Amino acid sequence: MVTIQDVARAAGVSAMTVSHVINDHPHVKTETRARVLQAIADLDYRVNVAARNLRTGRTGTIGLAVPEVDRPYYGQLAAEIITAAARHNLKVAIEQTGASREGELDALALSRNRLYDGLILSTVGLGPADTHLLKVDYPMVILGERIFDGPLDHVAMPNVEGARAATAHLIERGCRRVVLIDGGPGDEVDVSRLRYDGYREALEEAGIPLDPRLLVHIDALTMEQGAAAARRVSESGVEFDGAFCVTDTVAMGALRGFADAGVRVPQDVKVIGFDNIAEGAFIVPSLSSIDPDHALMASTAVRFLVGRLAEKGKKRQVAREFISRFTVVARESTGG
Repeated sequence: MVTIQDVARAAGVSAMTVSHVINDHPHVKTETRARVLQAIADLDYRVNVAARNLRTGRTGTIGLAVPEVDRPYYGQLAAEIITAAARHNLKVAIEQTGASREGELDALALSRNRLYDGLILSTVGLGPADTHLLKVDYPMVILGERIFDGPLDHVAMPNVEGARAATAHLIERGCRRVVLIDGGPGDEVDVSRLRYDGYREALEEAGIPLDPRLLVHIDALTMEQGAAAARRVSESGVEFDGAFCVTDTVAMGALRGFADAGVRVPQDVKVIGFDNIAEGAFIVPSLSSIDPDHALMASTAVRFLVGRLAEKGKKRQVAREFISRFTVVARESTGG
């Protein structure tokens, strides 16, 4: 079996230099790197990953656990995290939790069994009663809403602030009867609860009374449910001229539902979503949205995790909380 020493002899460098090339160390001359890579190819050298993991105690892989991989938002977020992780020479293994408590606990168990060096967990199923389960002995970063007062780094969306800006955008465009399509009230703090708070605050700031008839709750934040909600409110007889949907996925469904009901966007109702997924720019009408800066969220989550990996054997630093910035992206659905 070809060894790293064989590669070093063939390339005329030290074994340490070969190691630096394999691990993509930045301080290797271009011509030296090319010579080593050529030797690796000529000798068909393969890194013994298992042996390296035993020596370093690392796998070079982090886990990313998301509720659903087939949702555009989570696919976009995963792509950004993979890009950010690559800058630290880390691979990403993606787990789908099914937006359930059991699935999120499975993701915790995989990391606990050391299949990953650390975990980025986008949690929607675990609640405050599960705080003790998140007090783990390996690096972990939480994405999404804070559900507990625990010792973990947390990267969150600007849910309240973004929702307030989305509703204010509709009001600035002349809307006075703004529908909110969300997941409804619940016992836990979640996306719908936080974005409802932002919606309510924007109405209060504009001096517009909140009308309960304009709150349209759906069972799941899907296109199908968004379309059904739009048709339902269109047929209710309640007057409305704007709609804030708590996710772009719901908003794209709502556009279909309004079209089915003969309600024109943006002439009869102006619609805005939240997430700024890539597809929103290409549908007709193109979708106005809140952009929470996915790249910044991803790079921050990875940076926090890498920092925790570097703490091995050192005193743990205090947990960090990061709320991303956002921008309002005005497109055709609000007359932009």
